Amino acid sequence: MALYGERINRHRFDELAPLISEEASFWFSEGSFTGPTIRQAFERTWDLVRDEHYWLDELRWIALGPDAASCIYRFNWRGEINGAPTQGHGRGTTVLRREPAGWKIVHEHLSREA
Repeated sequence: MALYGERINRHRFDELAPLISEEASFWFSEGSFTGPTIRQAFERTWDLVRDEHYWLDELRWIALGPDAASCIYRFNWRGEINGAPTQGHGRGTTVLRREPAGWKIVHEHLSREA
């Protein structure tokens, strides 16, 4: 998750892609994404939120095993939208699976905090 947090802030999907399973599904407040649409969702966000910085805190591993793991956390972001400073946060869940090439994200679900 630390590597994911580091790479997501580079805003270059090609560096993030090796951490994501080809079978992944991402659920965000604006929709659900699989395959090539995952890239489009990230790039659309990076285009909208300029100079975005994203980070996780309050990580809690709720399942750990030799081939799968899952954590819940609070996500945070700040940047500029239309030139105005903006920030937000919410809650997230990530499921990772050990694949032949190493640990990969197979599912991520981000939502607003209630």
